[in-house]
Amino acid sequence: MRQHRRQGRVLILLLDEIMKPASSDGMAALPNDVLIVEDDPIIALDFEDTILGFGVKTVRTAGNVARALKMIADRAPDFALLDVGLVQEKSFAIAERLDALKIPFIFVTGYGAAGTFPAAFAGRPRLPKPYSTEELKALLYGRSSGAAKG
Repeated sequence: MRQHRRQGRVLILLLDEIMKPASSDGMAALPNDVLIVEDDPIIALDFEDTILGFGVKTVRTAGNVARALKMIADRAPDFALLDVGLVQEKSFAIAERLDALKIPFIFVTGYGAAGTFPAAFAGRPRLPKPYSTEELKALLYGRSSGAAKG
């Protein structure tokens, strides 16, 4: 009987380890604030609804570079999704700012590997359009690990 209790305690200890909240570095938790840079309002709404459905507290959207940079200056997000090809511009200036602030981000593109990226961002994770909900969720939890590369 005593030996059985020990095994039960070990099991409880293991369950306690498994059920612990995310580590202090936050890599296993969802970000609290996500910035979506997307010029198509329907796609932006789809991303927003999906991400809020995962449990993210705040999702903000910007449709152009100037608006996104202003939003970042006002309050930096925890994570960002950047549509590469906006109406008349690319999102690389936003990527440079996020990179300087050490804020994780991924590029979202419908162009696949054919899109041209500056050398500094050539190896950055990309989420293809149309995206898979599972892949998006994994990216948010992993903060940019697991995305399709180039």
